[in-house]
Amino acid sequence: MRSDTVKKGFDKTPHRALLRATGLNNEDFNKPFIGVANSFIEIIPGHYFLNKVSEIIKQEIRDAGCVPFEFNTIGVDDGIAMGHDGMLFSLPSREIIANSIETVMNAHKLDAMICIPNCDKIVPGMIIGAQRVDVPSVFVSGGPMKKGYTKDGREIDLTTTFEAVGQHKIGKISDEELKDIECNACPSGGSCSGMFTANSMNTLMEAMGIALPGNGTILALTPERELLYRQSARRICEIALIESEDERAKFNLSNILNDNAVRNAFAVDMAMGGSSNTVLHMLAIAQEANANFQLSDINKISQKVSHIAKISPSLSTVHMEDIDKAGGVNAVMHEMNKRGSVLIDNLTITGESLYNRIENATIKDTSIIHTIDNPYSRVGGLAILYGNLAEQGAVIKTAGITGERVFKGKAVCFDSQDSSVKGIMGGKVKAGNVVVIRYEGPKGGPGMQEMLAPTSLIMGMGLGDKVALITDGRFSGATRGASIGHVSPEAAEGGMIGLLKDGDEIHIDVDKHILNVDLSDQEIAKRKQTFTPVKKQIKSKWLQQYRLLVTNASNGAVLKTE
Repeated sequence: MRSDTVKKGFDKTPHRALLRATGLNNEDFNKPFIGVANSFIEIIPGHYFLNKVSEIIKQEIRDAGCVPFEFNTIGVDDGIAMGHDGMLFSLPSREIIANSIETVMNAHKLDAMICIPNCDKIVPGMIIGAQRVDVPSVFVSGGPMKKGYTKDGREIDLTTTFEAVGQHKIGKISDEELKDIECNACPSGGSCSGMFTANSMNTLMEAMGIALPGNGTILALTPERELLYRQSARRICEIALIESEDERAKFNLSNILNDNAVRNAFAVDMAMGGSSNTVLHMLAIAQEANANFQLSDINKISQKVSHIAKISPSLSTVHMEDIDKAGGVNAVMHEMNKRGSVLIDNLTITGESLYNRIENATIKDTSIIHTIDNPYSRVGGLAILYGNLAEQGAVIKTAGITGERVFKGKAVCFDSQDSSVKGIMGGKVKAGNVVVIRYEGPKGGPGMQEMLAPTSLIMGMGLGDKVALITDGRFSGATRGASIGHVSPEAAEGGMIGLLKDGDEIHIDVDKHILNVDLSDQEIAKRKQTFTPVKKQIKSKWLQQYRLLVTNASNGAVLKTE
C-alpha cells in the first residue's frame, strides 16, 4: 500500500508513534488509510452540515475495514461574496483547495480518498487536487437544497432574490414582497436549487464517472442522500481493499477522469444547460487530465447534443429535485445518447462502464426531461464566440438567452463591476445597448468576479431581452440573458475589450459564433498605439501573487508553473 511509506518497517517507529497518538492500534497499521477531504464551513448553506456527513462516512469506512483520516479545505460562498471585493477571492480559492488536497494526501501518503464538496469552486478545486494525487477517489457532494416558495405559492430560488433587487428599485415589488422572497428563496441546507455552478459541477461528476448516480440531484439532508454517502464510503473501501496492486490501480483517478470523461462532461453540460462557469473549470480539469481538448471543441460537441433539460435559472421553474424525480442525470444521459452515441463509453468509479450505468435509465416525466425528438434546442446550451473582440474566445450560456440570438448595439463601457452597477441603476443603460464590463478578468480583477449583480439588475429592470452584456469577467450560474463572459484576451493583457469606447457598434451572432466590434483594422491599430491597460491597486498579498501567475479564461484561469 502507498501508506506503507509512513507505517511499515523498524525505521518508521517515530511515524507509528505519532499515528498511535491519534488513536490507531496495532491492527490499523495493516489497513488502507483513506483520506476524507471535507469542505465543512459554517457560513455556506451547502456546507454547514458536512461535519455530520463526514461522521457518517468515516464510520462506514471503519466498518468496511479501513482507517479514515478527515481533513478540511476552505470554501467561499459566491452569493455572500457577491457585489463587493470579497468576490475577488472566489476563483482564486479553487487553487488553494487544489493545493491543500495535493499537500495533505501526498505528505501523508494516504492510499485513497473520498471527497465531500458541494458548492462552486470547491468542487473543481477538489477534483484538480485529486487529479494531481492520482489515487482511487470517490466524490460525494452534500446535495442540492429544496426550491423555495413565496407566500402565494410561487416557486423561487436564489436568482429570484437578485432579480428582486432590480424589481424593487423600479417599484415593481413592495418592501413586503421583497422580504417574502428573502425569507423563502433558500429554505434548506444544500447547494442552490437550480442548475447554477455548484449543481452543474455536481452533475458533471456523474458524467465523468467519479461520483455515484444521484450525486447531482438527490436532495441534501434526506435519507436518500445519507444512503448515497454510505454507498460512496463503502465503494472507496472496496477499491482500497483490492489485493492486486494492478487491479487497484485501474481505479486511479487518471484512468477514469481522462479525455473521454472530459468530453462526456461537456456533452452533458450542453444537454442540461449548465452554468458557463463549467467551461472555466472543465478546461482546468482537462489540462490536469492531459486531455486533447481545446476551447473550440465545445462548439463541435454542441452541434451533436440536443438541449433536453431546461432548469432554473434558464427561464424555467424546474429545479434539481424535479430532475431527480424525472429520472436524474442517468435518464438525461440515456436519452441524449440516442442521438448517435453522443457520449463515449468509459470506466466509472463503481467499476461499471458508463454505458452499463445508463442502459436501463428512463425518463419518468417528459415535461421535465424532454426527449431528443422534442428538445428545447437541437444544439447544446453553451457556445463559444470568436471575432476581433474575442480572438481567443468568449462564452455564452445559450440556454439562458431571453432575447434575440443576433444582436447589434452601441457599447456602454465600464471599467469595473461596481461602476456598471451604478451606471445601470442610474439609467445610463438603455434598450439597444451592449454593456461592456472590463478589467474583471482573472488578471485584471484580479480574480474574475461574477457579474450576477449587473445581469440581475438588467433582468429586474425589464431590459433582459433588450440589451446584451459582454465582460472579461464571468457570470454566476444564476445569470440569464444575453450575457457573454470570459472574453479573451482580457483587457488587462491588452485585449480588444480594453480598447472599446462608448458608442462603438458591437455585433453578436450566437449561431454563427461571432463577437465583433465594427471598427477598421486601421482604427484598431491606432487605438493600440496609445493603449495602456488599467492596473488596479490591491492590498492583498495573495491576490498579488495570483495576478502574477494566472492565465486568462481561455486557458481555464490556471496558474503558470513555469
